[in-house]
Amino acid sequence: MKTWKTWGVVAVSGLLIVLSWITGWDWLMIAAAAVAGWPIAVSAVQALRIRMISIDLLVIVAAVGALFINNYWESAAVTFLFALGKALERATMNRTRKALSDLVDSAPETATKLNEDGTTEVVELWELVPGDTVLVKNGEQIPVDGRVISGHGGVDEATITGESVPAEKAEGSEVFAGTWLRAGLLRVEAIGIGADSTLAKIIHRVEDAQDDKAKTQTFLERFSKWYTPGVMVAALAVGLITRNTELALTLLVIACPGALVISIPVSIVAGIGRAAKDGVLIKGGEYLENAARVDAVVVDKTGTLTNGRPELTDVEVLDPAYTANEILLLAARAETASEHPLAEAIIRGAENRGLVVEMVEKAEPVTGRGIRALVDGRTVTVGSAELLDHTPDATRILELNNLGRTAMYVGIDGRAAGIVAVADTIRADAPAAIKALHDKGVKVIMATGDARLVAENVAAQLGVDEVRAELMPEDKLVIVKELQAQGHTVAMVGDGVNDTPALAQADIGVAMGAAGSPAAIETADIALMADRLPRLPYALGLAKRTVNTMRINIGIALLTVAILLAGVLFGGVTMSIGMLVHEASVLLVIAIAMLLLRPTLTDTVPVATATSAPTRELIRP
Repeated sequence: MKTWKTWGVVAVSGLLIVLSWITGWDWLMIAAAAVAGWPIAVSAVQALRIRMISIDLLVIVAAVGALFINNYWESAAVTFLFALGKALERATMNRTRKALSDLVDSAPETATKLNEDGTTEVVELWELVPGDTVLVKNGEQIPVDGRVISGHGGVDEATITGESVPAEKAEGSEVFAGTWLRAGLLRVEAIGIGADSTLAKIIHRVEDAQDDKAKTQTFLERFSKWYTPGVMVAALAVGLITRNTELALTLLVIACPGALVISIPVSIVAGIGRAAKDGVLIKGGEYLENAARVDAVVVDKTGTLTNGRPELTDVEVLDPAYTANEILLLAARAETASEHPLAEAIIRGAENRGLVVEMVEKAEPVTGRGIRALVDGRTVTVGSAELLDHTPDATRILELNNLGRTAMYVGIDGRAAGIVAVADTIRADAPAAIKALHDKGVKVIMATGDARLVAENVAAQLGVDEVRAELMPEDKLVIVKELQAQGHTVAMVGDGVNDTPALAQADIGVAMGAAGSPAAIETADIALMADRLPRLPYALGLAKRTVNTMRINIGIALLTVAILLAGVLFGGVTMSIGMLVHEASVLLVIAIAMLLLRPTLTDTVPVATATSAPTRELIRP
């Protein structure tokens, strides 16, 4: 309704101007000025009530003054062009907020509830309670945050993570409200409903962020607060000195700082909106400006640069009577009796090679050494040389350990038959992310609690600039402070638990994989919804583009005012021409800001390989 009213005023005013040209009746021009000027006058009065001299007041004073000197065309033209500019400005600002409106529109309203007797019914979201089971069919929207109880399918999570490729979901998987099931059938236990869902938190966060003011915007608003009354005083002085009322009124019009005032908020809205569309939540304008200045990133290793869990990397045969698969299968079966993380890695590695790992018959953990088990009548040990009857050549074990891998002997009846080694593996997208950061001139510091040898091996494979190893959480805080003391603007990427002090100290705290962590969405300065490291350089690059856009727009606004002032002083610029150029500059500023809405995300992930990354040696139980 408001849109129709806005454009209705513009249409009626424009029609009256055309009719005045055709008939030559001045009263139609006065009516056109009144129709277009009335909403402007109301806005000016509302601003005065809160002791604010707005741009609207400048326009109204100029328009009324033009009527008093019988310059009806200038009065109508000024108000009509200003009203037209406002209508176009509102329309384009709505366009820049489309990323948020898309999120709001994606919020589900109903769900198919699965009752205890096996029947289903469609209910409103508010009728659900945590613990209810909802049924989601192929092509339907997932209505709640929850956990998959049964079923299998591919879920389009673009509204949450910005990922275009559907994520595979099975029993135990997390799902989010507002996403779409593109294949399969899922039964989901409701956990987050309505306002408690991740989507609702994202919408709330983006709304707050788009309204949050950057430091530059705050400065310009303070500037315009004094600039606008200053223009009125200057115009009055010019009128009194020159005795030229039309010149004074023209100065009022051409000095309107409209493009200057709109240049920052429209850029912030567009930048934050584009980021949200791509699964990156930026807390607000101030943090967007800070992110644009980041030139040093401190990154935790485990779970950020690496996958965060041990994987089988090597299987070597020492006794030619056995094959590599036989060695691995015996080791895996022995490890079925262990709950150690390394045991899980060996079993998973065997299963990935297509081996069937059956439970062991009898086993005995040996504290600090490994495990001894009875497998098919043979005594199998996995662990250190102390579990063997004969001490083997340790050369290969030491070589693997020097590479940062945890290597263990596989013994059969007291003799070393082979070696298995496990290690944390580098994330497939980590090398590309580090390179992208370097391309942007950002220094990358890896900070980890792991052993120095382990950390240096990871650093060598990734090409990070600096390695800090064997750290306590408080040591990471010291690193951030050191970098800031050196003049760096620092971003800290961590898991938000043991890295909390450093995240709080950093200029920008970054949370990865925040889709599953509502707390991270609320607290992080930048939240990467997808667990994708390349989104970090993308976010920093988008922030820099947004700030550059702000600067360009400020330059255009100031240049426009300077050119118009020169035009007035040297003649040739009238009120109507000044308003036309002024409104054109406003629309140009908005159009440039809208370029930020173009999709530029291209963080394709290379195919994961078995690249080994070192990890701290784990002491066996």
